[in-house]
Amino acid sequence: MYQTILKDFDIRMLMDSGQVFRIAPCGEDCYTVTAGEHFVCLRCAGHQDAGCGKDGAFVEFSCTEEEFLSFWHNYFDLSLDYGAIKETVDPEDAFLQAAVAYGSGIRILRQDLWETIISFLISQNNNITRIRRSIEALCAKFGEKLDTDGHSLSFPEDRPFTGASFYSFPTPEAIAAGGLDGLQELGLGYRDKYILAMAKRCSGAPGQEFLASLKQADYDGAQAILMEEFGIGRKVADCICLYGLHHIGAFPVDTHVKQILASFYPDGFPFRRYEGFAGIIQQYMFYYKLSLPASGAVKKTGKPKNAKKKAG
Repeated sequence: MYQTILKDFDIRMLMDSGQVFRIAPCGEDCYTVTAGEHFVCLRCAGHQDAGCGKDGAFVEFSCTEEEFLSFWHNYFDLSLDYGAIKETVDPEDAFLQAAVAYGSGIRILRQDLWETIISFLISQNNNITRIRRSIEALCAKFGEKLDTDGHSLSFPEDRPFTGASFYSFPTPEAIAAGGLDGLQELGLGYRDKYILAMAKRCSGAPGQEFLASLKQADYDGAQAILMEEFGIGRKVADCICLYGLHHIGAFPVDTHVKQILASFYPDGFPFRRYEGFAGIIQQYMFYYKLSLPASGAVKKTGKPKNAKKKAG
């Protein structure tokens, strides 16, 4: 178990932000996070108020300090000062000021590239609830069951995740070996062909070289490489660049972002002001948009609602 104080961090906001699909509640203020072959349970004390305050929030991790520092610290992008990024927001921009205040605990996670590619192939024309369900089914079928015996919290319940099973994200080889028949029973629809093709593309030594080429490329280069692959268009490529390669200048434009740009920035979005980190700004905008009524009116900040709308 490891305890720390984190600023600009709210695990519930991250869960519903549309960038990650393997965070789940498991009790009062407790959440499980599964990433690749890693598992952790978090307890956030007063996360709704303290989680985004200037003094930060008390967060308890079920893992050791060593694992927190070697994996989770990087995964949650805790080295980047998100407070400084928020301070760059134009004080005259009412929509963006409201969006940043509403989603102030959001960060851009440093997710595994392979897992991110498959997750956003699944996300196409899909909603967040169904994406989560499909990914969990994929992991349960082709992944390995994770050992959670060494994980515990201090209180009020030391193992709120007891009774649940958690699985690693499957390797490209495992999915490729299962073939189309293995994927068709997971409710993926037409996306199963995209996933199988990508699993074959990323398998073996040639697959590792392909993934390495993406990691070595700059944003424009990675985007171009991705868009040559079966099932990947501009929006999915930008999501992979932002969430899987941490090109935080990437600015994915889906239906929600299109509506924001049309409603609040008819003369154009001020990309130059946010050059180099526009993807972080986009994440605040996207998360806030999910909470707005159909009219799109700017609302007061408050407790976030669970995201149920389309991820793209």
